Amino acid sequence: MYPLDFIRYLPRTNCGVCGHPSCLAFAVAVTKGGADPSRCPHIDPAALEGTRELPPGQGLDTVDEGQRERDMALAAHLRSKIRDLDFAALAVRVGAEPAPEQPDCLHFRYLGRRVELGRDTLRVDGLEPVDPRDLILLYNYLSSGGGPAPRCIWVGLESLPNSISKVRTLAAYCEQPLARRFKGRRRPLADVCGRLGPLPPAPEVASADFGAVIPVLPHVPLCLLFWDEAPEEGFDSRVKVLVDERVLDFLDLESLVFAAERMAERLMELDA
Repeated sequence: MYPLDFIRYLPRTNCGVCGHPSCLAFAVAVTKGGADPSRCPHIDPAALEGTRELPPGQGLDTVDEGQRERDMALAAHLRSKIRDLDFAALAVRVGAEPAPEQPDCLHFRYLGRRVELGRDTLRVDGLEPVDPRDLILLYNYLSSGGGPAPRCIWVGLESLPNSISKVRTLAAYCEQPLARRFKGRRRPLADVCGRLGPLPPAPEVASADFGAVIPVLPHVPLCLLFWDEAPEEGFDSRVKVLVDERVLDFLDLESLVFAAERMAERLMELDA
């Protein structure tokens, strides 16, 4: 399927909810990059069912499988990059826990889950990750080489270089879903944040109703700020995610936005 075929299923309003600047850009992302079509809230899922029945090589199933294969190939490449690294030296630079009895394995937390990462193995809570994007995120974290621990000097994603397109994606797949989920529910939000373990102190933002620093990875904390709805003043609930000014020492922009998306999913999962 080509972008101009897929765009027939879109509203063509360029609303940006999908995280892309235009409907055509989203159509390209779906048909060429394997983006999830359901990220457009205006698509009729029933209308897409017909694309699953097209001849081999023409439907969305082929796109999905092709993207997964590319993701797995990238994960394999990143794994090869870390095989020859000095794990003992790397542990300090990425905040991993020392394990003298397992010199070829790093132990750390990923959104509260235990990660055991060896030169050829990776397990999260004892299981191999199903989504190759988790593999890419974790291998990217190590292959960055790490650096000094973050100082929690918070900045918006928009202040990082070349981040304009990612700001929309962060809003669409992290900030807006959290704002909708916890509207009028500040206490449950605080509860699920606390279930990820001891949290570093959050910055004081006078106008925010709640703030928390979520350690997605040991040296990749994200600062979550929540403003609850105020109907009498005409304000809807809102979430803003800030990053440490040194975050690009540990993750590229693509992995960083995915880490924020995973944070949102984890908090909503704990709220279920």
